[in-house]
Amino acid sequence: MGEMGSDEATKNWVLMVTAQCPTNIAVIKYWGKRDESLILPINDSISVTLDPQHLCTTTTAAVSPTFDTDKMWLNGKEISLSSGRFQSCLREIRSRANDVEDQEKGICIKKQDWEKLHVHIASFNNFPTAAGLASSAAGFACLVYSLSKLMNVKEEQGKLSAIARQGSGSACRSLFGGFVKWVMGNEANGNDSLAVQLASETHWDDLVIIIAVVSSHQKETSSTTGMRESVVTSPLLHYRSKEVVPKRIVEMEKAIKTRDFALFARLTCADSNQFHATCLDTSPPIFYMNDTSHRIISYMEKWNQFEGTPQVAYTFDAGPNAVLIAPNRKAASLLLQRLLFYFPPPSDTELSSFVIGDKTIVKDAGIAAMKDVEALPPPSELKGNAPSQRFRGDISYFICTRPGKGPVMFDDEDRALLHPKTGFPK
Repeated sequence: MGEMGSDEATKNWVLMVTAQCPTNIAVIKYWGKRDESLILPINDSISVTLDPQHLCTTTTAAVSPTFDTDKMWLNGKEISLSSGRFQSCLREIRSRANDVEDQEKGICIKKQDWEKLHVHIASFNNFPTAAGLASSAAGFACLVYSLSKLMNVKEEQGKLSAIARQGSGSACRSLFGGFVKWVMGNEANGNDSLAVQLASETHWDDLVIIIAVVSSHQKETSSTTGMRESVVTSPLLHYRSKEVVPKRIVEMEKAIKTRDFALFARLTCADSNQFHATCLDTSPPIFYMNDTSHRIISYMEKWNQFEGTPQVAYTFDAGPNAVLIAPNRKAASLLLQRLLFYFPPPSDTELSSFVIGDKTIVKDAGIAAMKDVEALPPPSELKGNAPSQRFRGDISYFICTRPGKGPVMFDDEDRALLHPKTGFPK
């Protein structure tokens, strides 16, 4: 293998890197492709990267002359790497690989050796997979990022995002922190369809995000299938991509730049609702939201209308979970009070396992225990008309988070998911 001597090649060395990538939530949605194999979208999209402390994928990528095939494990279970999406990412990264030297281990891998060497990849999501929380976005972003570090790929982040896009469209946006735009691009080969950062996570760090996990079950219609059917059968989708989204992108960039929450909220809610309208306009119709999702929208709209200015923005991806964005910590504590009033935890549940993530939001809301939830007064917008029913148990749990940073590398071998000597899961 290149300059690796035959005696050195037989050494049982394992070289590995570990990285962490955040997930992201689109506030102007991506739905529909103009090219299925390259994953090229029919419109631009904009997202917020979520704090990786609360929602992320950790991936360890390893190489060794002892590996006889490429292998991958997700959340401890081996999965197939035969899909075109995995193969596209692996092929693109290998084609950009460079020489790698590790003098401590006596390893010298030449650029051309990467085509012959096999890799082991282990990934772990700290949130439910395939439940509409963009696990594939974080997963493919982390796959591409960790492999690029392992193989000494020198491409800048934007170019890497075009590779991650070929695994999962929205993965390209997880290669940056803060606010990110996925530019749809015009070239047939997709080279100009990549992510750019609009603003870092510190630009608008007042924002607080609360995710209501309505169901952590796998969804009935995958995003890939749903998009394909929408492109073929929904006239609304094509009107949306040509007439509506381009204007919204301009407005959303302005809202982010000027930290205009009223405009941000109006655009976010409208775009989420229109995305789900295109799902209903698809034949046969696709239902990603359920009764709980609809109730959340109704309660948030009532609150916003009562206050006269938006207190919260809501957005739903391809699943029933609500992502609720508040302009500051004070509004977030009022939001959490409302959510716990309408959707209290089951009586046998500890509050600490029902509201996870940033615990200071719970503290700000003045809720320390179940008895505080039971004592919550009806929200002021109900004007004394307390609902006869509270929907106990309809929410699995809440995650409190904020805008977060992009990918990071871990030097600590303890964070690795593969054993340093064998290259197999720990």
